[in-house]
Amino acid sequence: MPKTSAPAQARTNQTPVATGPSNGPAKSPGAGMTYQAAVKYLHDRVDIERMHAGRVPRDLFKLDRMRAIMNLLGNPHDAVKCIHVAGTKGKGSTCEMTATCLEACGYTVGTYTTPHLIDIRERIRVNRRLIPHAEFAGVAQKIADAAAKLPPEIGTPTSFELTTAMCFQYFADQAVDLAVIECGLGGRLDSTNVITPLVSAITSISLDHTQLLGQTVELIAREKAGIFKPGVPAVTVQHVPSVTAVLREVATDVGTPLQVVGEDIDFSFRHDAGSGRPRHGEKSVPPVTRISLSTRRSSYEHIPVPLKGEHQAQNCGLTLAILDKLTERGMDISETKVMQGLERVQLAGRMEMACESPRILLDGAHNPESIKCLMKAIGSHIGYDSLVVIFGCAADKDVRGILQQLSLGADKAIFTRAAGNARAADPRELTRVYNDICGKGGQSADNFAEALKLAMRAVGRGDLICVTGSFYLVGEAKKLLKELPANK
Repeated sequence: MPKTSAPAQARTNQTPVATGPSNGPAKSPGAGMTYQAAVKYLHDRVDIERMHAGRVPRDLFKLDRMRAIMNLLGNPHDAVKCIHVAGTKGKGSTCEMTATCLEACGYTVGTYTTPHLIDIRERIRVNRRLIPHAEFAGVAQKIADAAAKLPPEIGTPTSFELTTAMCFQYFADQAVDLAVIECGLGGRLDSTNVITPLVSAITSISLDHTQLLGQTVELIAREKAGIFKPGVPAVTVQHVPSVTAVLREVATDVGTPLQVVGEDIDFSFRHDAGSGRPRHGEKSVPPVTRISLSTRRSSYEHIPVPLKGEHQAQNCGLTLAILDKLTERGMDISETKVMQGLERVQLAGRMEMACESPRILLDGAHNPESIKCLMKAIGSHIGYDSLVVIFGCAADKDVRGILQQLSLGADKAIFTRAAGNARAADPRELTRVYNDICGKGGQSADNFAEALKLAMRAVGRGDLICVTGSFYLVGEAKKLLKELPANK
């Protein structure tokens, strides 16, 4: 297996672009940092999440810098038992289901996920509760003090590195029993990859962040498999054969016992369509997907998947496989408690009905495969007469591929951009490409508020508005929709 030192695409940039703060050590804001100062400190760092992929410096991905920060903090991550989740799509859903099930089993569980929708504290939670403002400020101060001691030659920590360090410090301070950690980008050189977890998991893999991770799903799979550790069990969902082959190859090379749900682990699912719209005097039975998974230690039969969409059946199956591996490692996992935990799962920004009049659905799908899954899930789970989509995405995505999938489900499309996101594609360009693909006459709006007005004028009682394409756009939508009179 060829050895590499940076994500494949990052190495193609011959001239790194200078961005963010100076090359010197990160300055600590000083003792007594307020919450507002802590947020500003993080926002002032290099933020990979908001950078165009082509402008990310090739030397920005450095695990040695992350390890140096953790060492200055006393390596708090070593005190935390972790589950590590990588993949292209489904990471957040898998993390949420896993954490909620573990909490239902009586454990104190930390969860670290990205991105946040409204409040940066959404990223760091214990038993689903956001880290309090005061603790956020205190932990940020500790991390800032450590970062200020880094030698200049190691480079300035990014916002994601600092936030990741904060999560490990906070989880150690809270003495959580377990922490579910979501990879930010890739896996091999992701800032979270300083841990040696109890279990590693890889969700569905598809083309995304290709300028940073590779131009093929096989290259991307190799980067994701970088989270595998010797002797640490790993589980993954079914992929196309070439991707599974890469994962198995890396697992063998590293010494990771890997199992594929649906191949090495018995797994099946079925979709119950429900009764559709209710007739007079009758109650409707909502559609539901049910899964079954069995191993030598666990047996789950016809379990309702708490999140909508066939793709969530895969994520739920992966969750049960993770829990089975934890049982194998001595954790007390009750199947009854797991089922209770699944019933409690709620996940903002994934098939979330944020408003009922008019009906407005929010989903952070942001690549061709996830948009395809979203369109299918809407058709399977939500009855509507006409689907109006408000869409905005990053300019460095596979725009044509995404819009091709969108055109297959949307009756009307309105294109806009998330405020303050430098990566956002021009709505007029999105409209041009969309109209070129399908000729449906998409519209553009300079901001979400304007796009929402256009959508609300276009819908009738039986219609559905869907906001998608970017978690940043979904987050902005959640903020604005909270101010609608019907939601107050």
